[in-house]
Amino acid sequence: MRKTAIILAGAAALALAACGSETSGEFTTEDGQNAEYTIDKDTGETSMTVEGPDGTATMRSGAGVPVSLPDGFTLFPGSKIVTNTVVNQPGGQGTMITFEADAPAEAVVAHYRDAAKAAGFDIQLEMNTNGTRMVGGERKADGSSLSVTATDGKPTTGQIIIGSEKGG
Repeated sequence: MRKTAIILAGAAALALAACGSETSGEFTTEDGQNAEYTIDKDTGETSMTVEGPDGTATMRSGAGVPVSLPDGFTLFPGSKIVTNTVVNQPGGQGTMITFEADAPAEAVVAHYRDAAKAAGFDIQLEMNTNGTRMVGGERKADGSSLSVTATDGKPTTGQIIIGSEKGG
């Protein structure tokens, strides 16, 4: 999932570029891979493609990017999507959704913990500190991993990251 990390790190850089005048471009990664990006000035959506020796990796990020969660998972009821980032690569795929909800962090995390357990995830981490709750785990059957974080506030802010290996 190394390329996912490269793309997600690149997404942050592209978000900053969205504040400038560039709406598309090409660059070479530290590993010598060719990459292209585009930024839609109207919607803020960012997309990127990286060509490497193992194949092509793509990323789309923005509030309007369609959400597609694995079977058994749903967004927390009433959630407002702040941004959705979807990464597809030869070795797997990942989704990172940042959202807001009008519910306590405890309820938000419980929603995803219950879904994860029902979907066969082994919960390996549960944390509660200073109004932030987190749960994480993996499903060994297919190499999927899950991390959910929610912080109490008005509104509660949260993030869910789900990644899987292809053919895992």
